[in-house]
Amino acid sequence: MMKSLYILLCLTISCHLYSSDIGKRFPSEKYTVIDKTTGVPITVLTSPETSDAKLYQTHPQWTADGKYVIFRSSDRSSDKKGQAYAVSEQTGEIIQLTDGEGTGTGSLNVARLSNKLYYFRMEKEDKKLIELNLDSLFADSERKQVKSKSAYERYIATLPKNLRESGGFTLDANEKTAYVGVKLLDQEPKKVDNPEGYRIAQVPSGIRAIDLTTGKISTVVDVPFTMGHVQANPFLSGEILYCQETGGDAPQRMWITSADGSDNRPLFEELPTDWVTHEAWVDKDHVYFNVMGHLDRLRKQATGLFKINVRTEQVDVLGQLDYGSGFWHCNGSSDGKWAASDNFEGEIYLINCQTGEKTLLTANHVMKPDHTHPTFSPDNSRILIQSGYVTDGKHLDLMIINIPEYLKY
Repeated sequence: MMKSLYILLCLTISCHLYSSDIGKRFPSEKYTVIDKTTGVPITVLTSPETSDAKLYQTHPQWTADGKYVIFRSSDRSSDKKGQAYAVSEQTGEIIQLTDGEGTGTGSLNVARLSNKLYYFRMEKEDKKLIELNLDSLFADSERKQVKSKSAYERYIATLPKNLRESGGFTLDANEKTAYVGVKLLDQEPKKVDNPEGYRIAQVPSGIRAIDLTTGKISTVVDVPFTMGHVQANPFLSGEILYCQETGGDAPQRMWITSADGSDNRPLFEELPTDWVTHEAWVDKDHVYFNVMGHLDRLRKQATGLFKINVRTEQVDVLGQLDYGSGFWHCNGSSDGKWAASDNFEGEIYLINCQTGEKTLLTANHVMKPDHTHPTFSPDNSRILIQSGYVTDGKHLDLMIINIPEYLKY
């Protein structure tokens, strides 16, 4: 009798220690609302009862097969931790991708060439880079035969103790290397002169390259300021865009470097009156960014949505609003035809980059608890945002807006 109880206790403890919620499926929460200002239909993919957020607009959102949108949620899992999920655009069904302590859901990287997801996990005091095989997980989840996490996850590398992930990480276009923004913990902060002060303290930072096959870590570049928005050129291997992150107006926001650290240089050298923010790759040669116009003193020169050719440094102004704060976050279609940008007022505009025509797609998006961060789909036919529209800013929902057919011609 005692032996049977002991075996039962061991089995119970074992199930508690090794059970996992990855592969868990949630029923569709998908529904449609009509924008009360523009009349444009909006597909809402997530429930207003949960806190759900898209990935940042500088990174891929869709799986390589185009079937799922990857997002993070803070209260869906049984442990109420922030975890990664995938939602099917077609069916609305949601699949949990990670669980447990330490998953770095703020730094999720969706591969473009294969159905894989990369992220950092904190295990005790070690920050480990993990590769998740989505094809295998999706298939087993569909069959209701999900195995242990080790069947789907591959450990790649551990960050050295003198480095702290900061500024995000990104995949090279060939997806053989990850580039990680890091703070250099063994270096003393260096004073950076700025008469207005920075909201984010400036500490030495850098980019490290991680070989996704061997796990070897090497240095790309080090800088004396706090680095942010690290994003590899998704169309051309060996090129990385990053920024000085101050929480406000940096003296020189955008920087670009080769993967071997050569040709590290400012991109769009700023005047003292420029306030540059929210840069993003749109094709192999062009970056879109915003020059802020939310203050009267900034409107004395050109502001709005800009395009720069990283080869020739030719700059074009794609458009600006003549009211309110002006454009803020931006993204562009890879065919060069469209740009999308939001503003402080919670509006999202579609800009025809060939004609300059601006179309208000949707409005009344409460820019809390976070901003909309518009991103184009891989086929350039629709835009993904996150919004407090439905909950009046209490929670974020994922929303899809199709480019209206009448604008395509």
